[in-house]
Amino acid sequence: MGRDRGADEPPAGEGPARHVPVLLNEVIEALRPRDGGRYLDGTFGAGGYTRALLAAADTKVLALDRDPTAIAGGAGLVAKAQGRLTLVEARFSQLEEVARAQDFVPLDGAVFDIGVSSMQFDQAERGFSFRGDGPLDMRMEGRGVSAADIVNEADEETLADILYYYGEERASRRIARAIAHDRNLAPFTSTKALAEMIARVAPGRPGDIHPATKSFQALRIAVNDELGELLDGLAAAERTLGPGGRLVVVTFHSLEDRIVKQFLAERSGRGETGSRRLPGEAAPPETSFTCEGRQPIAPTRAEVEANPRARSAKLRHATRNASAPLPLADKLTRLVRLPTREKGKV
Repeated sequence: MGRDRGADEPPAGEGPARHVPVLLNEVIEALRPRDGGRYLDGTFGAGGYTRALLAAADTKVLALDRDPTAIAGGAGLVAKAQGRLTLVEARFSQLEEVARAQDFVPLDGAVFDIGVSSMQFDQAERGFSFRGDGPLDMRMEGRGVSAADIVNEADEETLADILYYYGEERASRRIARAIAHDRNLAPFTSTKALAEMIARVAPGRPGDIHPATKSFQALRIAVNDELGELLDGLAAAERTLGPGGRLVVVTFHSLEDRIVKQFLAERSGRGETGSRRLPGEAAPPETSFTCEGRQPIAPTRAEVEANPRARSAKLRHATRNASAPLPLADKLTRLVRLPTREKGKV
């Protein structure tokens, strides 16, 4: 996905942000890079975490990004690394396939920085932001279904569900109804037109985020299947990390953090109280990760002041043990898909 900063839309009027990796010191501390280690940066972006991994020890890094512009932008770093960095255009759900093809298994560590990068927000032609007018696109790879396709073709109920479940937008039904009405007059093709319509039908209070922020987040998540990619990436990391390998994930909103939190809780057995089991009660399930210390880790006040897009970041980490990978439970897969509805019911 390519993120070096938070997924939140910057405050209105805020200019293009510097490409500053969020929670960089905490990420490297959690990864504990060592000489000879093999590490995966699942979301290369501007290469902030990759640079730090290369500098921290005599490591080798396999970096992925689904955005071809990020891959092109990393060519100089690949050359500078002199064989220690391999950069591949791929989704992080594909990391196992890529890592095996590159003879990069088992991994000693993997890091994901989830969301959208400032580079993507700051390019109006990508359609991620409404700060500047651009095509209603939002595709990280530049192919497949766009935000305009969803807005203009999805039925009203599906639109409302996308806005509510992926954007946590309380006015989802009102906005979906307005979209369905207005697109009959003229299709939505620009970020400005959609943002202005949302602000008109669901205006916010003074001081609140822009009324379109949550809807744009929801559409971006739906276009790029971001939550499904996250869960598949976590499971792929579980399969490719060796014993003692470190998994580190930085998220920027509650939907992402909930998936990471529940995945690691299930994999580490957190909350299990085996010592209190009754006679004959089944033993707690086998675990594949160990979680240590107080989590999540949040950025310091100084970092937030220096980089406002870090304000909602949360870091969670875990260490792989020698157990076999576990299957994904239905309670996890339910977190990444829209709920099944009966007609007329939620």
